Amino acid sequence: MLNTKWGISAIAMELTAWAGPALLDGYSDAALLSYLLAHAAACVLLAVFTLPLLKNEQSRPRLPMLALMAVCSYAVPIAGFVGVFVGTVVLRLYRATRPTEDFHSVHLPEFDLHQRIHGGFRQTGLRAVLGNSEVPARSRMRAMVALQHMSGRISSPLLRNVLNDSSEDLRLLAYGMLDALERNLSRSIDQELSTLREAEEKEGTNPLGPTGLQAAEKLSALYWELVYQNLAQGDMRSYAINESLRYCEQVLAQQPEHAQHTLRRGLLLHAQGRMDDAEQAYERALELGLPATRVLPYLAELRFEQRDFTHTRQLMQQLDEWSALPRLRPVIDYWRAR
Repeated sequence: MLNTKWGISAIAMELTAWAGPALLDGYSDAALLSYLLAHAAACVLLAVFTLPLLKNEQSRPRLPMLALMAVCSYAVPIAGFVGVFVGTVVLRLYRATRPTEDFHSVHLPEFDLHQRIHGGFRQTGLRAVLGNSEVPARSRMRAMVALQHMSGRISSPLLRNVLNDSSEDLRLLAYGMLDALERNLSRSIDQELSTLREAEEKEGTNPLGPTGLQAAEKLSALYWELVYQNLAQGDMRSYAINESLRYCEQVLAQQPEHAQHTLRRGLLLHAQGRMDDAEQAYERALELGLPATRVLPYLAELRFEQRDFTHTRQLMQQLDEWSALPRLRPVIDYWRAR
């Protein structure tokens, strides 16, 4: 709290300091000593008087601030005394005129997916990067190069979407990558066909020998990959389905208990639109011990296409009991909420 008594005492003591030498011999040691002592007392009183003028954050730590003000006024006679007082008043008024502003939160910049990762891409972000025409072409090109290290089942649908992109460079690169995937499968099919023909000549055709049976299994899988990876379109797709089904049935004719090929037969029949036969194949795959999580999603899809929504809901409720289906979780939650 400001105490005017300290201020009046400081002025009186400063006047006393200058009056002392006049009363005494102005050139004597006693006159000098009286001035220094009185002036020191005046400076201390002035510091005590002016310190409350400062705000709390300006006057801390208090003892060093008090000593600083006293030393400044003591070191410079008259000007230092007046300067400390005037400086304290100006400092208080200057600080008081500045309004106190509350802290305002800073809005985060809009999230831009293509700037999120510079050293690599994640599978979940590739679709958004490739489908966003505002992403720089260089970043989209890097994303397409990253597809080379992914399975064809993931990369092929993404590359199909890029074929409609406005960038000619991206379209050409996507076409080249799709063509490379198809050529690799076609080359493998040609090799297995050669192996099958040689095996039929050596081992016979009815039944197929071990080598021929293994080649038929691989051919069924390779033709199915053309369909599954969306590499075969139009008539080529129908041809691949028929060939895969033909070789699959050759294998099942000799290995009727093969659960994986039974499921594939159901998928191929489903793709041909033979719903009743596909349903029987799915149920047979379950009987042969194939896990329910492998079969029920396809069976639920078949029921949905048949507009049998009651059984579709029941199948999705059965899938809800399995926790290891992260990709199907949104679909399962949808049917559970209905």
